[in-house]
Amino acid sequence: MASVHTVSMNHSDTAVGISESPRFSWVIESPFRNCVQSGYQLQIAGDSHFTSILADTGMVDSEDSAHVEVDAFVPEQGRVYYARVRVRTDSDGETAALSGFSPPGKMIGGLKDPDVLKDYFITAEQAEDIRKARGTYLRKEFTVDKKKIASAIIYSSAQGNYQLMLNGRRVSTDELAPGWTSYDERLLYQSYDVSELLNVGTNVVGAHVGAGWYKSTLSFLMIHNFYGDYASLSLLMVITYTDGSIDTVASDVSWKGDYSPVFNAQLYDGETYDAREEQDGWSMAGFDDRSWRPAVSTPCTSKRIESQIASPVTLHEYMSPTLAFTTPRGERVIDFGQNMSALVEITGQGKRGDTIVLRMFEVLDKDGNVYTDNLRSAEQRITYTIRDDNPFFYRPHFTFFGFRFIHVEVWPGRADLDNFAARAIYSDMGKTGHFECSNPSINQLQHNIEWGLKSNFVDVPTDCPQRDERLGWTGDAQIFCRTASFNVNSYAFFSKWLRDLALDQTPEGGVGHVVPDVLNKYPVENPMLKNNTHSAAAWGDAAVINPWVMYLTYGDTEILERQWDSMKAWIDFMKDHSEGHIWNYRLQFGDWVALDAEEGSYFGATPNDLTCTAYYAYSTGLFVKIARVLARDSVADEYDALQRDIIRTFRSTFFTEDGEMTVQTQTAHILALHFDLVSDEHRQRTFQRLKELLEKEGGHLVTGFVGTPYFTHALSANGGLTEAYDLLLKDDFPSWLYQVRKGATTIWEHWDGIKPDGSMWSPEMNSFNHYAYGAIGEWLYRVVAGLEIDEASPGYKHSIIAPKIGGDLTRAEGSFRSIYGEVRSSWNVEIRQKRKHVTLTVSVPVNTSSSIRLMDGAVLVDGDGLVFAQRGEVLEAEAGSGTYRIRFTL
Repeated sequence: MASVHTVSMNHSDTAVGISESPRFSWVIESPFRNCVQSGYQLQIAGDSHFTSILADTGMVDSEDSAHVEVDAFVPEQGRVYYARVRVRTDSDGETAALSGFSPPGKMIGGLKDPDVLKDYFITAEQAEDIRKARGTYLRKEFTVDKKKIASAIIYSSAQGNYQLMLNGRRVSTDELAPGWTSYDERLLYQSYDVSELLNVGTNVVGAHVGAGWYKSTLSFLMIHNFYGDYASLSLLMVITYTDGSIDTVASDVSWKGDYSPVFNAQLYDGETYDAREEQDGWSMAGFDDRSWRPAVSTPCTSKRIESQIASPVTLHEYMSPTLAFTTPRGERVIDFGQNMSALVEITGQGKRGDTIVLRMFEVLDKDGNVYTDNLRSAEQRITYTIRDDNPFFYRPHFTFFGFRFIHVEVWPGRADLDNFAARAIYSDMGKTGHFECSNPSINQLQHNIEWGLKSNFVDVPTDCPQRDERLGWTGDAQIFCRTASFNVNSYAFFSKWLRDLALDQTPEGGVGHVVPDVLNKYPVENPMLKNNTHSAAAWGDAAVINPWVMYLTYGDTEILERQWDSMKAWIDFMKDHSEGHIWNYRLQFGDWVALDAEEGSYFGATPNDLTCTAYYAYSTGLFVKIARVLARDSVADEYDALQRDIIRTFRSTFFTEDGEMTVQTQTAHILALHFDLVSDEHRQRTFQRLKELLEKEGGHLVTGFVGTPYFTHALSANGGLTEAYDLLLKDDFPSWLYQVRKGATTIWEHWDGIKPDGSMWSPEMNSFNHYAYGAIGEWLYRVVAGLEIDEASPGYKHSIIAPKIGGDLTRAEGSFRSIYGEVRSSWNVEIRQKRKHVTLTVSVPVNTSSSIRLMDGAVLVDGDGLVFAQRGEVLEAEAGSGTYRIRFTL
């Protein structure tokens, strides 16, 4: 019998702060093949036992199991809801079978008018604290009636970062709340169910508040107080009793505040904490706060306040160090064996007033000593003063670090492994993808890709987590989006970031180099960026490419609808600033940090006219597809004509009459092939020339940010599967596996961040945790494992499974937990009598179907009940849900 495994709301298992009708999805499991849903019943209740059902669809005759709305249901402010679903299915084993109800999913109704929180901002800071990043406490005692509580919800936010306490307990596991948005435009609020934390009688709500992105030093421009002067809290608690009565508690000047033990907390520099200043019980009833000062009301500097629906920053893996050692220079170092974004935890014992000083860093220099030059001005330091002679535990509050190693600069006695731990910190995104194969180096590469993602998805998709930058570079996010969306549930994460991208666009539609855009607000003294802080090809194209990837991956048109104006504005910006359909604009990064750049330059050899126009054509083509999806056919027709004009111009400009490209770089040929800018007549010649350019470099790439993500795709899609695998499996410089061979545990910013002789790239820009080149992960999933999306039926409602076997791999497996369930492909190869004997195992989720395609030249041995037919040059079969074991030879 089928069962409903999970139910989600708006792509999250628990949805909070919802003020509009949510969209429900669920995963069905069945032991039978070809199982499809024929009906569903969805119920919503005010309690987890469903004794008070508020909405019931009854059995609806429908195959829909994703993005389903319940008519007339809108969550109310201050209420908690639970949703469950059961389904009717037909399969090979049974018909009209009715499942049991799913485990419930939880929702919290959001504020009717979020801007009401603008009236409640208070601070414990004083005028002398404006240029500081000191931590403060805020607290308020209140009374709860003896009546039975139905629900108690806190709606809160901060200008800065905050940790919320209720009766001495943390209200949530969120870190760095409320996260980073384009604060001038919008600020997010959080919704917390605190029903179980309240006591009858006296209660205390408290908040620990820090500077965060709001007022600490931000960007390599080193701007202080970027968004405002005072770190502040806004809070509204709504207590609903079972008799229908409501009490509220709001932050106001009746609250009291004081300084916390956090003397300085900066995102780049770390945290200074004096445990002697701790105040035991400060967030509990009975604490003596007579010495505390009244809170002060402070204005909200954001135009609007909106709800954070999902994906808060939280703590994840617990990491123990692997080695403690002393460097040749005599430095005490703790090695965690993994580069990461994390919070350090320290334990130990000392004397009152003893100080501990730690500095976090990524790599050792070639002599095995501490190397911090690539941090630039970021201190990445903890300074902790011990309270007394009792054992202590400390973890920072309002910062995070990008590191593998700790330099123990000061420690009372000898620091050893048992004094240290770390907790990885990144946005809460469920793991959805898995890839592994028979090559250990490729598996390490996949590991590095995943940790690069985790390290740089701390609320915004940053370039790096360690130096004085950590900005949401749009190019990096665009390049890596598809890979990220295989590995984690990125919908809420990117949806939130794309909202800020749209808000930060220029009046003409230009897209910032970084989002939130911190380069446009103040004069930029950097000579390269001066007056050139937006609208670069491949960077600005995140406005179109990322929503399209979200739609393909999750099958949800909501993000296309919401980003429509932003996408159109970007296309129009390029159109308005093009000349004869050749687009170029001010500063372009081009094929950033390509190895064919001139000595001392970061800009690759492929000219900007080509890279810009290629992306102009590509994004316009995607925009046409999006317009068709949204049934805006007249717009689609208009921009389809525009794209054809751009492609004609590209061909006449960058190809000779006999089909030779006028630009002889790898990247030029990659873009022409992958973006379908080359005519059918000249495709083979362009492909052959790309192979020649690859051979010219000894089979190595010399591409940068623009060419690298598509290199293996351009090869394998045009008959160069062998060359694509050869490129992937290279392990000398430059290559993906060169980094692995050098001991990398994340992806590097440069192919030769550490050079073959052990020396470093320039410290001005040399991150060892920079996910962009990890975009190769997309090819591992889509080509090696063969997991492909059907654009006509996105979200894996209909998938295409077509693995391409090659290289020295004898085994590979890839899976993706789609909104319908897990899509999986794994293959094994045995060589017998000079032929490859392949076993392909495929899993197709319930309520979906798949086209299974074998490689060119495959001879079917056993189709496991599937009917394969010759379609073009391949054998293909249509499969319903279930697991299939297919055998063939090559």
